[in-house]
Amino acid sequence: QVQLVESGGGLVQAGGSLRLSCAASGRTFSSRAMGWFRQAPGKEREFVAAINWRGGSIAYADSVKGRFTIARDNAKNTVYLQMNSLKPEDTAVYYCAADQNLYGGYVPNTSYQYDYWGQGTQVTVSS
Repeated sequence: QVQLVESGGGLVQAGGSLRLSCAASGRTFSSRAMGWFRQAPGKEREFVAAINWRGGSIAYADSVKGRFTIARDNAKNTVYLQMNSLKPEDTAVYYCAADQNLYGGYVPNTSYQYDYWGQGTQVTVSS
C-alpha cells in the first residue's frame, strides 16, 4: 500500500513558479514509477510528467516541456514537480500517483497505469 500527500499548491501570477511535493508512505515508493497529473474544471484528468523508479527516465506532456521538471528523492520518499513560467492554462488540481507495478521498465503516462493517488493540490495561475 502507498499513501500519497501533495503539497505546495497555491495562487501565483503568470510567469511565476511553484514547487509541488508529494510525500509517500509505505516501503515500496522507491520501487515504483511516480507521475503527476492535473485536472482543470470541466476537463478530463491529463498526464503532466512521470519518472521511473530509478529516476533515470522521465516523460513530460508536450504542454509542459521546458517549463516543468519532475524529480524524486527516494531517501525522503518524495517526488517533486518544479513548475516555472506558469500560464493561466496550467490552472488545475494537481495529483501525484504511484505506478501499479514494481520495478517497471517504462515511464507510465496514462492514468490507468497508476493504482495509488493523492488527494490533489490546487494550482491557480492568474493572468
